[in-house]
Amino acid sequence: MDMTTSLKSLLLAVQEYREGRTAQNTAQLQKQVEEVSRLKCDQLLSSGQLLPGDCVSGLVELAGNQNTSPTLTSSIISLLAQLACDDAGWEILHSSYNLTSTLASVIHYHSATPGEPLVLQCLQVLQKLTYNTQVFPSTNYIHELLTFLMTNIQSENDDVIMPCLGLMVNLCRDNHSVQSHIKSLDNVKPFYRTLINFLAHNSLTVVVFTLSILASLTLNEKVGQKLFDGKNIYQTFQLVFNIIVNGDGTLTRKYSVDLLVDLLKNPKIADYLVRYEHFSACASKVLGVLQSKDPDSAAKMLELLLAMCSVSGLRSLLCEVVFRPAGPKLRAAGRRQGAEADGGIALVQWLSSPVEGAESCSLQALQLLNELLEEALGAETLSDSVLSFVEMLLPVLLELLEGLDLARGDAHLRKHCHRITHVIGLLLILCAEDSTRSLVSRQVSAQLCLSQVETLLSCCHSNSPLTCLPPSSDNDLSQVCAEALLRTLELMSKLRQQVKDMETSFYRTLQDQKIVTPLSLALTSHHRERVQTGLSLLFEATPLPDFPSLILGQSIAANNAYRQREAELSVKRVAVQEVPPSSILDSSSGPSRSVHGLAEKIQNGLEEHSKTSHVSEIIDVYEQKLSAFASKESGLQDLLEAKALALSQADRLIAQYRFQRAQAEAEACKLGSLLKEAERRREDLQVELSNQVLEVERSKADMEVLLQHNARLQQDSAKHQDLKGAYNALLSRFNESERLLKEVQTSHTSLAKQNDALKKNYEALQQNQEKVTSVLAEREEEVRSLTSDLKQKSSDITGLRGELRSKEEKVKAKDQEKRDLEDTVDVLRKELNKTEQARKDANIKASSLELQKSQLETKLKQKEEELNKNSAMISMIHSLSSGKLKSDVNLSL
Repeated sequence: MDMTTSLKSLLLAVQEYREGRTAQNTAQLQKQVEEVSRLKCDQLLSSGQLLPGDCVSGLVELAGNQNTSPTLTSSIISLLAQLACDDAGWEILHSSYNLTSTLASVIHYHSATPGEPLVLQCLQVLQKLTYNTQVFPSTNYIHELLTFLMTNIQSENDDVIMPCLGLMVNLCRDNHSVQSHIKSLDNVKPFYRTLINFLAHNSLTVVVFTLSILASLTLNEKVGQKLFDGKNIYQTFQLVFNIIVNGDGTLTRKYSVDLLVDLLKNPKIADYLVRYEHFSACASKVLGVLQSKDPDSAAKMLELLLAMCSVSGLRSLLCEVVFRPAGPKLRAAGRRQGAEADGGIALVQWLSSPVEGAESCSLQALQLLNELLEEALGAETLSDSVLSFVEMLLPVLLELLEGLDLARGDAHLRKHCHRITHVIGLLLILCAEDSTRSLVSRQVSAQLCLSQVETLLSCCHSNSPLTCLPPSSDNDLSQVCAEALLRTLELMSKLRQQVKDMETSFYRTLQDQKIVTPLSLALTSHHRERVQTGLSLLFEATPLPDFPSLILGQSIAANNAYRQREAELSVKRVAVQEVPPSSILDSSSGPSRSVHGLAEKIQNGLEEHSKTSHVSEIIDVYEQKLSAFASKESGLQDLLEAKALALSQADRLIAQYRFQRAQAEAEACKLGSLLKEAERRREDLQVELSNQVLEVERSKADMEVLLQHNARLQQDSAKHQDLKGAYNALLSRFNESERLLKEVQTSHTSLAKQNDALKKNYEALQQNQEKVTSVLAEREEEVRSLTSDLKQKSSDITGLRGELRSKEEKVKAKDQEKRDLEDTVDVLRKELNKTEQARKDANIKASSLELQKSQLETKLKQKEEELNKNSAMISMIHSLSSGKLKSDVNLSL
């Protein structure tokens, strides 16, 4: 969406919101304001278009309405601040739309809540709006605003104190009416004490604001004389210079410069600064700030330096700082952290800044160089450093004379002509001294000056009607071009003897008829310097043969007549009534008819009195009368022209009146319809009011029921709180149990893994046990077979006992051995029982069982060997008996 469409939608939304402040209209207007805020609004206010003006008027009106919501008011103020993107925009909002009064009314409506964002926003916008702007005491709500500022400056809210101090600085600066009003208030002394306490504040911005307010209010009083006396002023100088050089934000630096400029207006303080011993070092540091690329900071530094040049004692000191050689400067800067850059080079760099960007800095640098070079060239001796600086400066100045493009519009042409005027003025100052004039003559050529003159002449005589008419102010394009042209011609006059072909070009230009317009403007100007320049050029041009002196006289007369008519109109300011064209025609034809009648009477008189009187005397009398009537006729002709001009102005005023009357009638019709609509709405609202009364009665009954229900709900709420506490306790216990459960589950998982491992080990051990059990069973079977054999042998021995009783004594030893063998068998049985017990611990005693088994086998073999030996012994014993017995014994064995 383009800008025009958005503005039309915004204007429609404003009108709908005026007609009905409904929620839908409010939301629609808020939406349109936000949409316009997202668009690029550069120089929209200064364009002079009707649509933006209507939108801004409507928005300012809504912002100042007390019934507008704070949110919508804040959005409108943000949009207005965005539209004022430059100084011209702020000036238009202040002078044309009275935004200062509107914001003051908003602050007054919300004065009970100074910390509200809307109030802070209004204070910030007002601080920008009133900077370097005169606020008249007749402005609405200005006294309430001052009371609000003084009250909140004495409060303890730091968020409000800072913007209130900044706004108070703007209102008090160079405004005697505001200062007088503040001094007449009853609480001015506590206000002074609060400001003096602020001088010890931690924020340098607060300190600078406080010093500025005190300087505006008390500089010429006893309080100010004590604050800014010889003991304190040097500390103030040091503080301000430190802030300017080191910087505590762009805002603080800007107000510090303004404070020092205001202090320099006092002759006593200016004299203190002249005697300030560190002034040269501080000035060098100020020139060092010009090395920054910030146009705003550079503009404030140049403004400060220009203010210093207004003091004669400081101007010579600044010349020493700017034009001194680099060597001493670097030695003087050795005491600091680093040497500042050459101040003259910094000024030259800002000279070459583009016209569309930092043109104000460029013009300020030219003005400063004008002051400094005029001071330096006026000295008794001209130093070599100044000559070297001029040699470096001249190519830059000549480069500034180029770059004029007529196709870029009147704004670019006006800026470029201003710059040409200042550059030529600086060159004229350089031409005042012989040594510097020779330097200028080497760089400036006749072709350069002639091209500049031709371009400016074409500008003065362009097809634009604005440049052809006589100017009404010094800022008109024709006046600006004429001044630049005359300065160029003055430079050509200064250099016509030193530059080749310069004299020829100069005299040829003076004989051009185009020179009449700028020369007549200069001669009829109210500026002394322009008149003197025009007279000097006229003195040079009058002896020339082709100089258009007659056309110049006519142009001067036209300019004077125009100025006289403008003065009469500005003084009288009376309403011009409509004059019929026929009356003017009659009044113009009347004198001609009277003249013709008078001529006929003279002729008849001559015929009648030709015989009775002297004809020559009669002719002389009537010639005098004719000349008198001719002068009256010329006066009447001038009056006719004035009446024609008044008629054209009256026609224009009538057209404006008819247009305004049509608008008023349309507005009246609209107001009538709105009145009817309001009456209809009033009737509807009356019916609705009666319904609302019934609703109120019903609502009272419902309210009692609701109060009872509310009491029950409060009891339920108390129970709910108790249950909520119990629930929170149970919830904490549940969380603790859940935590313990997680820990138990973790330990259960680890134990389950250990159980699985033990089961696997148990199965392995069980298999080993089964193997050992089978082996032991086999061994038991063998032991049982051996036991049965032993029993059989015991029975045989028992049967033989009867036979061998006689031989018991002989075989006691053998019986003893037998008993030993039985003991051994018992031991073996015990070992078998132990083996049964050891099966339960098979994985530990398996190896020991194998060892015991092998030992048992060894012992069994030994016992068998012993039994064999005993059997052999028994057989040998029985062999001693009878043969039968021997054979039986052998068989038994």
